[in-house]
Amino acid sequence: MPGTLFEALRGRTAHALRCGALEPIPTRCEEVPDGGVHFQAHVVAGLARKARAGAPASPPPANPFLPYDPDLFVADVSETHVALLNKYNVVDHHLLLVTRRFEDQEAPLGPRDLEALLACMAEFDALGFYNSGPEAGASQRHRHLQLVPVPLGSGPGRLPIDPLLAGASRAGGSGLAPGLPFRHALARADDLAALPVGRAAPLAVERLRALLAAAGAGSPPGPYNLLLTRDWMLVVPRTRESFEAVSVNALGFAGSFFVPDEARLATLRRHGPMAFLRNTAPARAI
Repeated sequence: MPGTLFEALRGRTAHALRCGALEPIPTRCEEVPDGGVHFQAHVVAGLARKARAGAPASPPPANPFLPYDPDLFVADVSETHVALLNKYNVVDHHLLLVTRRFEDQEAPLGPRDLEALLACMAEFDALGFYNSGPEAGASQRHRHLQLVPVPLGSGPGRLPIDPLLAGASRAGGSGLAPGLPFRHALARADDLAALPVGRAAPLAVERLRALLAAAGAGSPPGPYNLLLTRDWMLVVPRTRESFEAVSVNALGFAGSFFVPDEARLATLRRHGPMAFLRNTAPARAI
């Protein structure tokens, strides 16, 4: 029902923590400034790392979404998608939008996918994102989009990357953000947020396809990240999943990294987060 998703999300989070279905990864958040962005680095806490290392190993299911764990179920979003908690979350209230039947993560997104994403984003202010395959940071082949509540971080915008997008021209179609040193395409999304979801979804798919073409993602598109807020839509083609043993998914391009230890945090600081984005996405044409 409209207007109930965030309360359902909070209630299911409390339940899943009580029964052990939800296993958050405790981290501390460090700020790593670079290129005018107050990047975040979520560093796994030492005790948490030791506890996970000492836990008995059990092979993960071949597909954790078929069937999904009912203790992680949040809501029926549509005839095609359900909302689940991210079992191993770093950010609180991290939501997965999963197709009811198997669909490949690398297949093109369609109106049903964007309709499910927009329906959830209408419920609370969030960053929606999509990792189109392993090279874009996806860990599962079963189709899933993701949402995390905003704001993220303590910077002036809702996301660390916002200051670099504020001056971009995108009103008449795709545009570029001058401060992003990698290939990308950017468009407005505030007009989508103002429409009923059923009308907004087809427009969102058209806009996504235009952005993929503008960013040179190929046809059919190769690996890419999609990021969507109530204000803008950003597409970034990908060349590889990691740099210097630090994985990068769509959240990296929003300004948030996950590093498993102090050594990787030192590497992130030494090179600067922009270098990790620049080295996992195609070079921007001069």
